[in-house]
Amino acid sequence: MFGRNAKSEIDSLIGIAARIEGDLCFSGGLRIDGEVHGNVIASEGVDSVLIVSEHARIEGEVRCANLVVNGFIAGSVFSTELLELQPKGRIHGDVHYKLLEMHGGALVTGKLTHQPAGEPVFHLAVAEASQA
Repeated sequence: MFGRNAKSEIDSLIGIAARIEGDLCFSGGLRIDGEVHGNVIASEGVDSVLIVSEHARIEGEVRCANLVVNGFIAGSVFSTELLELQPKGRIHGDVHYKLLEMHGGALVTGKLTHQPAGEPVFHLAVAEASQA
């Protein structure tokens, strides 16, 4: 559903041969085909789109509004709008979402937590971190 329309909104691409070490901050649309060893964080308050392709691998926390996963994420995921898990999508970590679309074959190893409308996921995560 969402993934087919997201192509026109992508501003940046991390190519299949690229490997990033460290945190990645972005705004707008980002497609990752390569590897990121660090957190991938969208600018708060901006409508963001992150596409994790079937070849992509992220080892770190992911925070954005709209997220399409067909690759691998090892870390917590925070999606303030729509999280679409496509058939080859794999998440090993806790997932916080507002709306979830999960295709057959997708896998989540972790806790799924629905965030009701009006309760921002970004602020919730900060509060949880300060309690730890």
